[in-house]
Amino acid sequence: MILKIFKKFFLLILSLLLVLVLSLVLFITIALIQEKAFVTQEYMMWVFKSPVSRLVLIFEVYFVFLFFKEFRTGAIAFAKKHKVWVYPSFLFMNSLLLYTVIFNVSVVTNNKIIDHSFFKPTGKVYNYSEIVSIDTGVYGNRSFNPFLNNEGQFYYVLTLKDATKIDLNGDAGGTQNHRDIYEVFEELDRTFVDMGIKKTASMDSFELVEQDLDPIYVQRLKRILTNVN
Repeated sequence: MILKIFKKFFLLILSLLLVLVLSLVLFITIALIQEKAFVTQEYMMWVFKSPVSRLVLIFEVYFVFLFFKEFRTGAIAFAKKHKVWVYPSFLFMNSLLLYTVIFNVSVVTNNKIIDHSFFKPTGKVYNYSEIVSIDTGVYGNRSFNPFLNNEGQFYYVLTLKDATKIDLNGDAGGTQNHRDIYEVFEELDRTFVDMGIKKTASMDSFELVEQDLDPIYVQRLKRILTNVN
């Protein structure tokens, strides 16, 4: 009896670990595809934009169905019963989901921003002069909704001339030559402020950053949040 319980518990833990590992591998694979497909040679940074990036979590649900018999049995039975419309719908919806997630990238160079999205797959180019305003700070409200922002997360939102909003501190991305991301933010911020772009910065909840980050990064973020025009 004890051995049976232990075996069931072990399989549960193993299944959960496999779900997490596969989810991580999928997320990294998508990010690598985005980097190869959209990132230009002269980029400073690129970002996998949130909250659309978190649609990847839907694939975690699929992995749960794959590894947990309790969910898998019912799903397979339902799919077989309604296969005429379930299979085509599943294929269409997931193709649409992958398209939405992959074409969800912004690339920043030293003079422009290239924004890729569902309706702009080839990317729309904005010069720095087309940035209308900047809103930056630290999120202070904890939420268990995966599509909302995390407590203590730094944000740097650009509003462009056509009302497009881009948070440059997304869920994934990278910098040229693996530079420190906050160093790049600081450099971009100085450029934007020197151009006279309207900037709203808040120090609210900054103590959350001080608790979690190394002092060198805390100081960089503090300089960004206190650098106003």
